[in-house]
This record gives sequence, C-alpha cells and structure tokens, in this order.
Amino acid sequence: GTAPNGANLQPWHFVIIKNKSIKKKIRIAAEIEEADFYENKAPKEWLEALKPLGTDKNKLFLEEAPYLIAIFEKKFSISDKKKIKNYYVKESVGIATGILISCLHFSGLSMLTHTPSPMIFLNKILKRPNNEKPFVLLVVGKPKENCQIPVFAEKKKKFSELTSIF
Repeated sequence: GTAPNGANLQPWHFVIIKNKSIKKKIRIAAEIEEADFYENKAPKEWLEALKPLGTDKNKLFLEEAPYLIAIFEKKFSISDKKKIKNYYVKESVGIATGILISCLHFSGLSMLTHTPSPMIFLNKILKRPNNEKPFVLLVVGKPKENCQIPVFAEKKKKFSELTSIF
C-alpha cells in the first residue's frame, strides 16, 4: 500500500489464494488458455525462446504452490456510487508488484510470474468486479527439493548494456 502511485489512488487489488480447490480451478482455467496459446497463438520464435525454460501448457505448479497472489489493476474505482478515474495504473501496479516481489525474496520465499492471456477467468473465480483487470499471477512458496532453476547468467545483459550514465 505504500508503493508510489498515480494521485495516491492505489489502483490495485491483491488476492492471496491458499484454498486448494480455488487453486485447482485456477490451474484448470489457466491450462485451457495456455493450450490455446501453445497450439494456436504462439509464434514459432516465441516457442523457441521458451524451450530452454522447459515450459509448456501444463501448469501443475499453480495447484502445488502454497500460495498464489492474483494482482488486479483498477482502471477506475467506485466510491459512493461515483466512478473515480485512476491515473498511471500500469505503472503504479507494476511498482507495487515489484516491491511485493522484492519483499517475498527478502523473506526467503521464491516466486514466479504467470501470465496466461487472457486472464479474465481470474475475475470469475475470485469474484472480482469488472473494473478490475488481472495484471499478473504470482506463484509463491519454497522451491521443491531438487528443483532445477534455469541458469541464464551468460545470457543476461551487462550493466553497461542496460544503462546510460550522463
């Protein structure tokens, strides 16, 4: 709630999911979107880029993780039946999400982002209103024993490639 945001309107809503049956519903819905993506929508270049990660349409981790955190962006809010426009929504929600991710890491937890497209199924499953749009789904917990995390250190850009100093 303390993240910088447009006009201090805090245009986000975070839903923490620990209920097993809700996580299962989310996994099933996400896998439907992922199957469509992998089989019909994804360009070959994108699928090639994903190969080293070993990712596919199966998302059992959504059900196995101790927690999911669905983050919603709010294009507008409603107060006293009045519509209030929110400003810099994507930027604000992105900053709040980044701070949360840092806090999770500093707390000793691991997480990954999951963004099937579209994610509107989250509104239905989590009973969120139409003025909210899913931004990202964070999968949170401790890694499984013998978990293999892809190592891409050699592919990471150098600091000098990412920054300019004047």
